[in-house]
This record gives sequence, C-alpha cells and structure tokens, in this order.
Amino acid sequence: MRSHPVDTNLPTPLGPDSLTWKYFGDWRGMLQGLWAGSMQNMHPGLGAGVEEHSHFFDERWERLFRSLYPIGGVVFDGDRAQHTAEQVRGYHETVKGVDRRGRRYHALDPETFYWAHATFFMGTIVTAENFMGGLTEAEKRQLFTEHIQWYRLYGMSMRPVPETWEEFQAYWGHMCRNVLEDNKATRDVLNLSTIGAPPFMAWLPAPLWSIARYPIAHGFVWLTVGMYDQPVRELLGFTWSARDERLHRVVGKAVNAAFHLVPVRMRRHPRARAGWDRAEGRRGPDAPLVHTPARNLPPVHRRGEPIHYSPKVTH
Repeated sequence: MRSHPVDTNLPTPLGPDSLTWKYFGDWRGMLQGLWAGSMQNMHPGLGAGVEEHSHFFDERWERLFRSLYPIGGVVFDGDRAQHTAEQVRGYHETVKGVDRRGRRYHALDPETFYWAHATFFMGTIVTAENFMGGLTEAEKRQLFTEHIQWYRLYGMSMRPVPETWEEFQAYWGHMCRNVLEDNKATRDVLNLSTIGAPPFMAWLPAPLWSIARYPIAHGFVWLTVGMYDQPVRELLGFTWSARDERLHRVVGKAVNAAFHLVPVRMRRHPRARAGWDRAEGRRGPDAPLVHTPARNLPPVHRRGEPIHYSPKVTH
C-alpha cells in the first residue's frame, strides 16, 4: 500500500459542507452499534485490548452513550476537533499487552487504530445505505476522501490508510476475509441475553423487560447480521436468506420513513447538534462543548483511569 505524501499543514477539521456532517451523528447510527462493536472486536489486537482492559460489559449502555461524545466531537467540534482527537488517542495509550495466543498488541498500533476508524467510516456508509435512503457512488467516494481528512486529526501514522476508494474496498475485503477473527470479545458484544433495559426504557419494570429482552435482542442481532459482509457472516457462522434480505430492506425503509417525521435537528446526537448549532449561529462559536450527562459516567472508582472519557459534569 502506498504511503500518503507528507502533509506539512495542520490537519483541517470537517465542516457543515461535508457529507460526513450530514450522515454521521444521526441517531439512526445507533442501529449499527452491534455491527460496529463486533466488527472492531474481530480485529485481533483490538479484541484483545477490549477483553483484557475494558469494563464495557459491566456498563454497556453507559459506555456506549458516553463514547458518542468524544468520537462525535472529532467530526463536529470545529477548530477544537483536533484537541478532541488527541484526547481520544490518549485514552488508548496504556491499552497494550500479550493476547492468549502470545501475540503482542497495542491500541495505538497504526493498523489497529486505523481499523477502528475504518469501521466508523464504513458505519457511516452502512447507516446511510440501510436506514437513510442509500448513497450514490460519488457520495461514497466523497465520504472516503473526508474520512482521511477526519483521520489526520488523530496525529497517527497514515501508513495503513488506503489512498483511493478502490484501494479501501480491497483493504476492507482483505480484512473481512483474512484478518478478522471469531473471538470472545466479539461473541460478548453479540450476546445480549443479560443486557439491561436501555435508558429510554428505564421506566419499564424489570419483569417486563426480562420478557421483552429476548425478541428485542434477537431482532438487533438479526439486524446486525444483515449488515455484515458475507465473509463475516460465514466467519461467525450466521446464515442469511433471500427472505431475510427482503425483510431487512423493508425494515430499513420503515426506519427511514419514520425518521422523516422527526425534526432534522432532533435526529442528531447532542454533540453533533451542538456542532450544527454553532455553524448555523444558534450557539456562539466559543460555546462550551457538550459533554455526556453524569448518568453515563464510569463508576466513581474508575473515573481517574486514563482509558476513560470522564468529564466533570454535575447533571
């Protein structure tokens, strides 16, 4: 893979004129949350880091919802986006070790860190293709170009980053066929058998959630399998029929239709909404960044650990 030319200029954050701002940060992206988590964890180094360093499975909803803020901030924080990206990179500095097969790993290994970013980029495409009406080939190419601009903000080596959309497609296919592994971290992500009710269903009594959990969990795994590339389905032992494909498309169209009834501003995650509000003059350009509410913070005894995003918030 050819290396990108050395860029002596400071990285440039994406802005409201980008397609990434249009598609990333939409609440529909939550529907590919299991897809993103499992695709990331199938990478050997990333999966090992999650298995040995993460407490994700002790607080699944809280970790998921709070992580949206810094990840989204790298896209939507404007002239503060590079600082947010450097913070995100910093959370990964101590995540390293030796996995069960004796392989060394580090979350800041260039190939490992880029794989996580590649899933964010492809997650944008997956969300748009499945739940937002689809993309043209030109739009995919533009999103690819923007994902490189986005990635430069982290200050990581650009060595693993493909230079063209065609090279990226070859890279993605190679990863799905030859690199990704069926491992414990991936299976744990896909196992929703004991997951608690999401925050927006906290009002539901526990006995009722225990009844509702099975069909909801089964449905989300099915939705996720429909978003996998075929080699990934085969790796994990899932089958997918023509009937599944037709029903998946119907569900995607229904989601898209339902979201068209939601005001555009409310379709966006708070960090994305704040970025748009600054761009459109609803908030001052120097308004404080929006952070996760206190309900999503790590447990008190873990808030000082360097792997956690844990802003000082009181609400």
